[in-house]
Amino acid sequence: MTSSSTNLSLVDTDPAELPVDAIVIGLHSQTGEQDATDGPAGTLLLASGAESIAAAFDGRLTETLALLGATGAPGEVIKLATLGTVTAPLVAAVGLGAEPTGAAPAPETLRRAAGAAVRSLAGAARVALTLPLPDDADAPAALRAVAEGALLGGYRFAGYRTRPQPSRREPVAEVLVAVPDAGDAGAQAEVTRAQAVAGAVRLTRDWVNTAPNEKRPPAFAEVVADAARSAGLGVEVLDEAALAAGGYGGIVAVGQGSEAPPRLVKLTYTPEQGGSGKRVALVGKGITFDTGGISIKPSQGMWEMKSDMAGAAAVGATMLAVAALKPAVAVTGYLPMAENMPSGTSYRPGDVITMYNGKKVEVLNTDAEGRMILADAMARACEDGCDYLFETSTLTGGQVVSLGKRISGVMGTPELCERVRSAGDEVGEPAWPMPLPDDVRKGMDSDVADISQVNAGMDRAGHMLQGGTFLREFVTDEVAWAHIDIAGPSYHTGEPTGHLTKGGTGVPVRTLLALIEDVATHG
Repeated sequence: MTSSSTNLSLVDTDPAELPVDAIVIGLHSQTGEQDATDGPAGTLLLASGAESIAAAFDGRLTETLALLGATGAPGEVIKLATLGTVTAPLVAAVGLGAEPTGAAPAPETLRRAAGAAVRSLAGAARVALTLPLPDDADAPAALRAVAEGALLGGYRFAGYRTRPQPSRREPVAEVLVAVPDAGDAGAQAEVTRAQAVAGAVRLTRDWVNTAPNEKRPPAFAEVVADAARSAGLGVEVLDEAALAAGGYGGIVAVGQGSEAPPRLVKLTYTPEQGGSGKRVALVGKGITFDTGGISIKPSQGMWEMKSDMAGAAAVGATMLAVAALKPAVAVTGYLPMAENMPSGTSYRPGDVITMYNGKKVEVLNTDAEGRMILADAMARACEDGCDYLFETSTLTGGQVVSLGKRISGVMGTPELCERVRSAGDEVGEPAWPMPLPDDVRKGMDSDVADISQVNAGMDRAGHMLQGGTFLREFVTDEVAWAHIDIAGPSYHTGEPTGHLTKGGTGVPVRTLLALIEDVATHG
């Protein structure tokens, strides 16, 4: 099942004359002096870009919005019938918070505002956005944010209903973004990039939101491989026989409890020319459903374990965006896939597994399965050769305990972790570097193997750090690496907010693409 697409283009026509179903303007909360353009001082201030709309309302637009309850709070959307004052029958004012001093709103503020506005206008076929865009060096980032926000906020998973819901209005089909010059090559390039990036995020959401019976490892691998071939990527798929013959003990062990056998999908992008000469590897966890295996999970909320393949979905979709954007750097994606099920053939606590790099792992908890399949894929990535390895996974509940549901945890090479944090800040996917203390590794010493996959005393203290510490054992010394734990940020269970809709979020696709582009430019 896939979401419907949203078309996006640029326009430089007077917003008051645009033939659209609704026009979106920005609204700041105001605490300063009187605004000579539109009404008295007090609570509201129109953002730049809405001047012709304000003029059409004879300078009473903010006054009217205030009567409707508008506060300018970030993400708030207030709708107003225009009654013929402008061409569009509806104005939607979206809050941007307090007006920044001497600057345009931050890109993430614009991204969230565009997302909230477009989502609120479901049912309208054609919508125009007149959000404030700077006219300096920050203009590309602001335009990119507005475009991404509009495309992501308008996302809706198609779902499986056999009959339509009367209250369920169709998402906006077309979005026009008002800019000073719609023909500007730089602006057009930003739109093209935003469409590729948002398309990858939306696809990740689709894959995460798909019912688990429709994306068991063989089926999921086939879907990813078909999309990658169509995009021109190199594709290699290892089935259960090839995995066993190749020594992928972790992937085989986790997958052996299910009648749907495991897979490892490798996707390869080679730049046409130039670039930094560096090689990037991406690895994503693809547990298509996680019962916990023999160490079975509680039933409450287990349905959300359909999202335990969010890391693999993000890596697969990122590779498709790489194929479209064509950065000047070699990128290879590894997607280990398995279904963690309890059965007579499941791997057991107490098993000792020989991993792809030859290390022996003592299994203490079959619900710590993600690190088992990731370890094999990471060892393969290092064997194939890479300079930077970015791995992402819904690995531990400890990430949510430590950092909540919006901030990813990052562990690995300190310099690369800082690079991940910086990229996340840039694109609005926050991440925070965490340590890998020696005492955490000591707690994973095994009496019978090289390492146990969790703390030998089953102590959950530093649970997120245990995951990163285990994965470090499978990265060679010469490779800079970062483990990005997205257990919380990859799936949104609450009401839609900003550009996030309920279900899969697509985190950290935009971070991975920013990192790839950074490596292509700076090495």
